[in-house]
Order: sequence, then structure tokens, then C-alpha cells
Amino acid sequence: MEEVIYSNHTIDFVKIALEFCSWVENVRGNDKERFIDEGTKILPMLYLKASFVPQVEEEYDSDWETGVIEEMYARVLSGIADLLGDDDLYLETFHPDMQYSDTPVAVSISEDLADIYQDLGNFISVFKHAQKETMTDSLAACIESFKGYWGQKLVNALRALHHLRWNQV
Repeated sequence: MEEVIYSNHTIDFVKIALEFCSWVENVRGNDKERFIDEGTKILPMLYLKASFVPQVEEEYDSDWETGVIEEMYARVLSGIADLLGDDDLYLETFHPDMQYSDTPVAVSISEDLADIYQDLGNFISVFKHAQKETMTDSLAACIESFKGYWGQKLVNALRALHHLRWNQV
């Protein structure tokens, strides 16, 4: 039986995760319209490829180094926020604070994308070392985070970018 970490679906996910990380890391000097256009293409692919990764369980209880340090996260966050300017904020209905609020909750595309980047960047930094134990555990952690955290951020950011691409830009 084929190892999950070497399956075609996992390899496809790794490729699009790398593409996403490169896209957000190289935001500076990018054109706003092009960035939005690319986002509306990369994000659906990332969601699709993550959803096809076979079920994997953490097996080794391994520890790994964090690949995305605070400065990298901040650079991605500020780069996207600077590029999008006033278009960075959007109203979010799925935010946990929304149930306690009488007013809409505003969140930012840049924070959503930076949060996704942090999880994917950490995953990729472990996966590239090609040690089965850490690869398996990092894949399991990344997909669990996709299910419970960054998958929702992805679809929220995609919704906002879709609006910018087709209604404003």
C-alpha cells in the first residue's frame, strides 16, 4: 500500500502549497489587479488539493522546527495589506465574535492569507527535509488545521478577493 505522504494527492497538495507560499512571499512589487486575479485562481486550487489528501494520522509524536518565523509572517501580512490598501478589509459573518456583536465584524484579507501562509510554510519547511516521521506528522497537523482553521480563512479570503476582482477592480 502506498504511503500517504507519497501519494499523488499529497504531492499535488505540496506543489500548490509551495505555489501559495511563493505567491504571498513575493507580493511586494506585484500589481494589485494581478495579485487579486492570481488569488482567485490559487486559493480554489489549494482548497481542492487539501481536500483530496488522504486521511493521515500523526504516528510519531515528532517535534519539528517552526519554518515561518515572526518576521516572515509580518512581512507577508504587511506586504498584502499595503498592496490592497483600503480593499484589505471585508465584513465577516463567520467570525466567532459575530454572535456577540450588534455591528458587523471587519477582518482583513492580509491576515487571512498570512495565517494560511504560516501553517503552509511550517508544513513545507518540515516536508522538504524528507524524513518520514516528521513528514507524516506535519501533513496530519496541516490537514487538521485546514479542517478546523485555515480552510475557513481561505474561503473567506476567496470570497473577498472574488468581490474585488469582479465588482471593483
